[in-house]
Amino acid sequence: MRVVMFGYQTWGHRTLQALLDSEHEVVLAVTHPPSDHAYEKIWNDSVADLAGRHDVPVFIRSRPGDDELLAALKDAGPDVIVATNWRTWIPPEIFALPRHGTLNVHDSLLPAYAGFAPLLWALINGEEEVGVTAHMMDDDLDAGDIVLQRAVPVGPRDTSTDLFHKTLELFGPITVDGLALIASGRTDWVRQDRSKASFFHKRSIEDSRIDWAWPAEDLDRLVRAQSDPYPNAFTFHRGNRLRVVEASVSEGRYGGTPGRIFIREGDGVVIVAGADARRGHHHGLVLRRVRTDDGDELPATDYFRTMGGYLTSHPGKAGR
Repeated sequence: MRVVMFGYQTWGHRTLQALLDSEHEVVLAVTHPPSDHAYEKIWNDSVADLAGRHDVPVFIRSRPGDDELLAALKDAGPDVIVATNWRTWIPPEIFALPRHGTLNVHDSLLPAYAGFAPLLWALINGEEEVGVTAHMMDDDLDAGDIVLQRAVPVGPRDTSTDLFHKTLELFGPITVDGLALIASGRTDWVRQDRSKASFFHKRSIEDSRIDWAWPAEDLDRLVRAQSDPYPNAFTFHRGNRLRVVEASVSEGRYGGTPGRIFIREGDGVVIVAGADARRGHHHGLVLRRVRTDDGDELPATDYFRTMGGYLTSHPGKAGR
């Protein structure tokens, strides 16, 4: 089939490569311009560069729908559009233009985690599996009928970086397999159960701020969701920002005030956590590796030479 590709960053790059390696003909690629957003500078393999190396015409757009692009799409005469990690709404005059419509590939198990940063949110929320969904695009974002869906388990110590690599391996195969089903004439796709739908916003630096009122189990997942090369979860110590690179839930149960720098446990330092930490029924968060604002990374036991004082969510609340 003649395919037009709408894609961005490493997800789009991997999908485009799979299409170029397949029996299909990629007749046009559309991608976004580079972004300064912290999360969009991480997995940023260029769709435009890959398309250019294969003599595929490229359009760079923040949003589609202008007359020049629409004319080029009509001239390309695609049988289907494939969209991967496209960050803005594609209007119906584009997604319905090909005779087979538009196949969107999204890195969650829809209808859950539609929208943005699904792997990070899924890990923060303690999901047992994540995956990729290939679905037909319609008027609502990430809400179209499901063509294929594939899942991978979330390991007990997986980070978002681990989940990125696990799910990235699914993008090329699910795209090519989805196109094979479409080309076969199948149209009996699975309608999404909207009662189970959830939609998430883009993550920003503010979403990485540690709230010590969260239970330690939730904070452990937040730290793993903010693994390198993502911007790390952070807190403040004596007014200075401190990034948490590695942490885990404590073996012991510790009571007191959330954020208290309490005691050494093994190769880390326990921070009291949880809204009802005063009752002493819950675990703390063991910090193992931290990174200062000047980029120095060191074991928490080296950073916290003495116990006592507090970690806080804002610099103005510095504790002693």
